[in-house]
Amino acid sequence: MSRRRCFDIMSVMETEEIKKFIQWLQELVTLATVDELTISFAEPTADDFSAKGFDAEVVTITLGSQWWSEMVTDIVETPEYAEPGESAEQVLSYAKDVVSEYVRKRLYT
Repeated sequence: MSRRRCFDIMSVMETEEIKKFIQWLQELVTLATVDELTISFAEPTADDFSAKGFDAEVVTITLGSQWWSEMVTDIVETPEYAEPGESAEQVLSYAKDVVSEYVRKRLYT
């Protein structure tokens, strides 16, 4: 995602909207199975974004960006990087952190 694209989304979203955006996306990250420690991400559609009140431009910029697919991959691969013995809840927390790291990095850099 280019620097120009980042500033484009910043012009459409205020700080509180960005926080709402991150929180909503984090809610979509869940434990798929505990035994095998797998994380799932209920990837939202454009309609889901709209239903949550996000501007059409935000939808287009987000879903059309390269970082979006990278983020989704990193979310579901989080368990591969966990230390042996870490709890499922801790790994889930790491996966949710991936969302905020990606969004903040793409919006504030």
